[in-house]
Amino acid sequence: MGSFDMSPATLFAGMVVSGVGFVLFRYGKNESEFPQILAGLALMACPMFVPGALMNYLACAGVLAALWAHARWMP
Repeated sequence: MGSFDMSPATLFAGMVVSGVGFVLFRYGKNESEFPQILAGLALMACPMFVPGALMNYLACAGVLAALWAHARWMP
């Protein structure tokens, strides 16, 4: 594993993305919705593997867009 970025922007981005993931995970668990549980887990784990604040936000947007597309077009 490479160097870990400890800048305030990256730490804040990780907290925001993980917080959104936790809320989504809890919602999916309460409603028994597997896609929301999976997206929540992905968002909680994402800041550990994605470097930089911008990349964290882009990864979060990608996961949420995939979840939206799944909810929109899957029966």
